[in-house]
Amino acid sequence: MTSSSFHRTITLPAALCDQAAHHLEQAVQRAIDGAAAPWRAFRQAESSDYAFSVSIVEQAATSLLVLAAESAQSVRPSALRAVISVALHLRDAAHATRRPAFTTGLW
Repeated sequence: MTSSSFHRTITLPAALCDQAAHHLEQAVQRAIDGAAAPWRAFRQAESSDYAFSVSIVEQAATSLLVLAAESAQSVRPSALRAVISVALHLRDAAHATRRPAFTTGLW
């Protein structure tokens, strides 16, 4: 991994950022380890044009999956699905930055 990969950014849709901020706030309230930094980043997203470092997006996804696991027995299934959905969207976005770019030319 090169040093430039540590500074990659991802621009996410505003709706996903809003949902992530909401769920991350719940994770912070439950004192889930590692949730505070991504919560602050997502809460301030409008000022950064919804661009985040890959590491913050990965940390947010992990925190939300922990939140889902810890709250699975105490929340409605629809609420649990919402948290998991946001977490998986974030995880997929982070993983997409690691995929090699496809060439458009012929082999």
